Amino acid sequence: MRHFVPAAGHPSLLALYDPLTKLLGADSDRAALLEQAALTRGHRVLDVGCGTGTLVVQASRAHPGIEIVGLDPDRDALARARRKASRAGVDARFVEGFADALPWGEGSFDRVVSSLMFHHLPDATKPAMLREVRRVLVPGGTFHLLDFVPRERSWLSHRLAWNHHARGNAPAAIVELLRDAGFASAEHVTSRDALLGRTGYFRARRD
Repeated sequence: MRHFVPAAGHPSLLALYDPLTKLLGADSDRAALLEQAALTRGHRVLDVGCGTGTLVVQASRAHPGIEIVGLDPDRDALARARRKASRAGVDARFVEGFADALPWGEGSFDRVVSSLMFHHLPDATKPAMLREVRRVLVPGGTFHLLDFVPRERSWLSHRLAWNHHARGNAPAAIVELLRDAGFASAEHVTSRDALLGRTGYFRARRD
């Protein structure tokens, strides 16, 4: 069985993940990512590393008429995601799988999004994940990534778990990985500071 890092860092903490991230402002970060993705009716959308399904539910509520699926290797998180989507009355699918081996054919999606997951991947896996994301996008489709990036000037941030994971996530390094994966264009759109930490937004387009 392949190893993966659960959404909350440990399976026993999964029940705390949603209330904690909500308290720390992750909902507004995800909303900004969805605005960047410019979803419209009829779009086929994939959320890579969907965890407990919060972004999938947000997207479905904000953009009726999209077809969205969430992928995650954590079946316990996916069970929570399915219950959450059912309670919200949204039409969404959830699939168990890994980001570097997406179980869809080439050109299956108009948009791919991923929020606060990329830093969990081993460095050796990140290029493979990005190549897979590019593969499943239609020509002209776009990838929208939200993840922690370093906040160098804060004494406290160096001691927070998410900043530790973010140290290899410098914006220039992520843009270079996107370009190396074959995206026609890749950019660091912006960064934001919040209680959750410093987050970076990235956009890449398949040619």
